[in-house]
Amino acid sequence: MREMTMNQAASDLVRISPSGTKVRTIPATVQHFAPSTPLRVRLRVAAYARVSTDEEEQLSSYEAQVDYYTRYIQSNPEWTFVEVYADEGLSGTNTKKRRSFNRMIEDALEGKIDRIVTKSVSRFARNTVDTLTTIRKLKEKGVGVTFEKENIDTLDSKGELLITIMSSLAQEESRSISENVTWGWHKRISDGKVSVAYSRFLGYEKGEDGSMQVVESEAKIVRQIYGMFLDGQTPSSIASFLTKQRVPTPAGKEKWQSSTVKSILTNEKYKGDALLQKTFTVDFLSKKAKLNEGEVPQYYVEKSHPAIVSTEVFDLAQYEMKRRAKKGRHTSAASIFSDKLVCGECGAVYGSKVWHSTDAYRTMIWRCNEKYAVKGQPCPSPHLREEEIQNAFVQAISQVLEQKEEILSALQEALAGLTDTSGLELECDRLQAEQDVIFQQMSRMIRENAEVAQNQAEYNARLQPLEDRYEALKNAMLKTKEAISEQTGRRRKLKAFMRELSENDLLTAFDERVFLGTVERITVFKGASKGEKRLVFRFKDGRDVAVTL
Repeated sequence: MREMTMNQAASDLVRISPSGTKVRTIPATVQHFAPSTPLRVRLRVAAYARVSTDEEEQLSSYEAQVDYYTRYIQSNPEWTFVEVYADEGLSGTNTKKRRSFNRMIEDALEGKIDRIVTKSVSRFARNTVDTLTTIRKLKEKGVGVTFEKENIDTLDSKGELLITIMSSLAQEESRSISENVTWGWHKRISDGKVSVAYSRFLGYEKGEDGSMQVVESEAKIVRQIYGMFLDGQTPSSIASFLTKQRVPTPAGKEKWQSSTVKSILTNEKYKGDALLQKTFTVDFLSKKAKLNEGEVPQYYVEKSHPAIVSTEVFDLAQYEMKRRAKKGRHTSAASIFSDKLVCGECGAVYGSKVWHSTDAYRTMIWRCNEKYAVKGQPCPSPHLREEEIQNAFVQAISQVLEQKEEILSALQEALAGLTDTSGLELECDRLQAEQDVIFQQMSRMIRENAEVAQNQAEYNARLQPLEDRYEALKNAMLKTKEAISEQTGRRRKLKAFMRELSENDLLTAFDERVFLGTVERITVFKGASKGEKRLVFRFKDGRDVAVTL
């Protein structure tokens, strides 16, 4: 009987296929399920929660979701609670910046999690590619994701199809939200409504009515920065000064950078105006911001909020920035001598250099930046130690102070002439009025050409002279404004010079404030004899005083 059973079993493993070939079945040897009551293994379960700033439904708050999922997982006797991974106030369009999410995925791939529970596909990610890529990675490791709202289990055979559909819908929803937000933003800026990142913007805070309000304690720092720059200091030296004075940066940091100072000096908001849409978001998925180089409209709002510095001071700072840039390459060292020393032999700017930087003879010197620009033909200009520059200045200013009364009297008369810029301002108004007329004519012609079929050659022949005239007016306006700034700058320099002269009768030691207030530049020449150095100080009243060392 036993033999028959075995033979029967053997015959059951062998069959003849329709083609006549013999097929033998090889039974499985690994048993997946115990014949008796199986040992139940508790699943290690984690949850993911994300709260965006515009969420308003039940369990939307960060704390509420964390509490809900903690209790939900712990209440299931077949589950072991791992952790609630949560991101607060972040967009779901991509996963790059979601730290908790990324940490959860890493833990799951390392075998620390068996299942992830989350509220919905949109909470997981609003990017179809990100969603599917992540789910497939998890699936390969045997980790499933349960979406409560859609009742989807990714380990189910139909899960991926449903996920594809649902995440596509979530992505489209995100696109719609983004477009609505963008439209709202465009509407705000087109209406001239100004908004800034107050936490990183020095001098202003958000008022009760939502408008920009001056914070006087911070505004003083802004005015000081403009004053120091117009007195001759560089952004680097200003940054160094503010750091030494322990003045916090706009972002609340201790160390100032020259770039931060430059941004304050060039931001039109400090004169009460606002240029809106300097940057724009390229697409809703990446959230990548790009500098607006004409791709989208910009809006310039005049007198949109209280000013911290006058228009005159702001425009003067821009003129001074351009004037210094025209000088070409110069040192970025944080020193009052930066941009002041000029080589009298080749015209290049002097820069700071360090000799013996690693030993006890370490010395700071100033040397022509083009000293060795031509191989085999070094510039003959001499180098200078800082104490030499300081001593030479004391000698030069002493010569000026000897004629103090005469100089002040002459400068007072010169100052009266520089004060009046009314003629230039009237010219600006005239140029602006003509610009407006030309612009209206051009706009009307362009509009008519779009609405009515015209001979394009004739149309261009009529439009081109208007375009040329408009450009000529723009250039004339720019030159006139530069002339105003130049005259204003000259007046400011004279006032600073006169103030320092009137407050000092005798200078026996180098004074940084007096130096910045009186000296325009120092031209350095090789002396007549070997080792001799000749420094010509150009003071802010235009007078030259030579000192030989």
